[in-house]
Amino acid sequence: MTSTAALPIVVSAGEALTDLVTAGGNVWQAHPGGAGWNVARACARLGVATAFAGAIGEDNFGDDLWQESEAAGLDLRFLQRSSQPTLLAVVYHLAPPAYRFLGENSADLRFDPSRLPAGWMQAARWLHVGGISLARWPLADTLLDLIARAKEVGVKLSFDPNARITHRHPDYRMVFERVARQSDVLKFSDEDLEFFFPEQSEEDALRALRGLNARCPIVITRGARGATLYQPAGRVDLPTVKVQVADTVGAGDALCAGLLVSAATRPEGLWTDHLQMGLRAAAAACARSGAYAPTLADLAALEA
Repeated sequence: MTSTAALPIVVSAGEALTDLVTAGGNVWQAHPGGAGWNVARACARLGVATAFAGAIGEDNFGDDLWQESEAAGLDLRFLQRSSQPTLLAVVYHLAPPAYRFLGENSADLRFDPSRLPAGWMQAARWLHVGGISLARWPLADTLLDLIARAKEVGVKLSFDPNARITHRHPDYRMVFERVARQSDVLKFSDEDLEFFFPEQSEEDALRALRGLNARCPIVITRGARGATLYQPAGRVDLPTVKVQVADTVGAGDALCAGLLVSAATRPEGLWTDHLQMGLRAAAAACARSGAYAPTLADLAALEA
């Protein structure tokens, strides 16, 4: 992508990684992934000018991520390469899921916002953050500074914590609360809410979140039971879109992408409408195997 191309309106910043998944015995399968990268790829596939802002290695895993980013139509000016290895998520047991991250001194930690294209904050409407990147230092501090500067110039902030074992880091809670305070939309799965607010009811968890951010929309996804939108005016429950489910891999990231694409392209729209698009994107992702990033045509086919 050339330097004269239009700047993206959605930027997702954080981690891109390779999921190294056991296929039994000594056989492993490698899949490009990472919460921040997944959301960016899905936004681009939904037809919106999007970038993933982060760093990957100059290795075979980084090559795969670069190629998949290019294929999705992401703005490659935001994707940085490093001599350090690409972050790995090793899924060594499938049922129940068991995994560990291999990322000491890995490429994602080398992300440098000063290398991003000039003027990108003036073009961006939404900055998305979340995943494990905000629990990995020094990347977390880099992203906190990026968020602060983006907010100063009016970029809206989307935050999907996407609970993982890395979030048990003792310093993460401070980061979580700081980002939640600045967010313009918060998205959790019901499992995320239980992780971050253990032994609390949903009402108590929502009360704690409202103590951090009194007004922003809060989306709680509930798998096959749809999703709930909490706003100061009240609560709305929306059903899932019915499909023949192949698997649910990537459904949460697809929902987040649909939500962001709708909010970025229809800023005057209602949050119920934005969430409806998110639910359609999640359903389209579930209808395909693997971390499928749906297109607008996929969403239209659901409505036919």
